[in-house]
Amino acid sequence: MFKPKYTITNTLLGNIKRIAEIVTDLNSRSFPKLVLLEMERRAREISAYSSTSIEGNPLPLTDVKRILKNRPEYVRDSEKEVLNYNKALIELNELINTEKISFDNNYLEKIHKIVIDGLIEKNRAGHIRQEPVFVNDPSAGKTIYWPPDEQDVISLLNDLWEFLEKNKQSIDPLILAGIFHKQFVIVHPFIDGNGRTARLATKVLLAKMGVNTFNLFSFENYYNQNVARYFKEVGLLGNYYDLKDKVDFTAWLEYFTDGIIDELLRVEKELEKEAVNPDTALKEYHQKMINFIKEKGFITDKDYSKLTARAKPTRNLDFRKLIDLGIIIKIGKGKATYYKLQL
Repeated sequence: MFKPKYTITNTLLGNIKRIAEIVTDLNSRSFPKLVLLEMERRAREISAYSSTSIEGNPLPLTDVKRILKNRPEYVRDSEKEVLNYNKALIELNELINTEKISFDNNYLEKIHKIVIDGLIEKNRAGHIRQEPVFVNDPSAGKTIYWPPDEQDVISLLNDLWEFLEKNKQSIDPLILAGIFHKQFVIVHPFIDGNGRTARLATKVLLAKMGVNTFNLFSFENYYNQNVARYFKEVGLLGNYYDLKDKVDFTAWLEYFTDGIIDELLRVEKELEKEAVNPDTALKEYHQKMINFIKEKGFITDKDYSKLTARAKPTRNLDFRKLIDLGIIIKIGKGKATYYKLQL
């Protein structure tokens, strides 16, 4: 049975409270749909760049943006890694929204298959390993970690799932997600792509627990700012069987929650900046329209013409802007056209 050791320190408790405050504040505010869509696109770029960069991918962020925009047909492995990670982000986000994800080994294999597609042999992609694996330090030219034997991987993963299910009502979701992330890396269930799979699986776990990191932020970005520390905090040095009873998750959980706070604050700042740019800022006449709809339930062009002295062509532009921002929707055609708030 898996019983992780950790201590609820003042730092960890403070981090959990701070995250709850920031998330509550963000959820209580309304941002234009156009802004949120742009932030989601940027978050995927940063996540795909950061998570692959952590594993040694040499592509700079500018190249990652270009690749995700152009989707070239013929790509090198470094470009394939980026495209795969972006694909996984999109597909997993869609699954979360439809609530079609269950936490088990099959779910891990699905993530891994997307992440590693075309990069290793097909019989190893999307399959929990059936052979030994070692973690090497390229700079030192030696092995630094010996994960569990292949015959123990399935049972260790099942113990992890059982721990999560048993404690989902009694332990804070952030602690559960953090423990999952580190223990996954420790078990190292795949031949390759463990880090990328761990980070994606953790994002899904957080989303299912109410902290959705897919749409707007990238905790991978925080890890990529100091890769050496990330590896130090999340991994182990030595033989798993010598270390398994000595692992303490406390320092990692503090670091893990530090990263979420760092990214939440960055996103909060970006949202505030984007919400007041010329493309998304609302004028007094826009607000009059919104207030009218809130009071009456809908508005027509005739109603709007009585609220403002703007000419019909500019009124049409006003309606179009609020539609593009995801604030209102158009219903009907011709003279029967009216507008309601987007729910």
